[in-house]
Amino acid sequence: MNRWGIPAWLEEEVKARDKVCVYCGVQMIERMPQGGSRRTVATWEHIINDASIVTPENIARCCSACNSSKGTKDLADWMKSNYCKKRGINKDTVAEIVKQALKNEEEADT
Repeated sequence: MNRWGIPAWLEEEVKARDKVCVYCGVQMIERMPQGGSRRTVATWEHIINDASIVTPENIARCCSACNSSKGTKDLADWMKSNYCKKRGINKDTVAEIVKQALKNEEEADT
């Protein structure tokens, strides 16, 4: 289990699935290069901001820039942010796992 409470089996599954940021699609790197930018470093993400939901549907990998921008914001609210607008991030451009989370959020609201 890693320091975020993600079991090894899930960590491996998500790493195999999420090769690019689930939000912006940038190719991620595992570690920040000496003197380089950490913007594209892969980070762990709870799509729905609830650390108790440790499932393949809620755990993803995204770049450090997207993770920092999203923070603890609700997914649907964050998708309306200037950060997302400037980068062309929307419900049609995100990874399938994020599309499903948005769909589930919409259904819960109706």
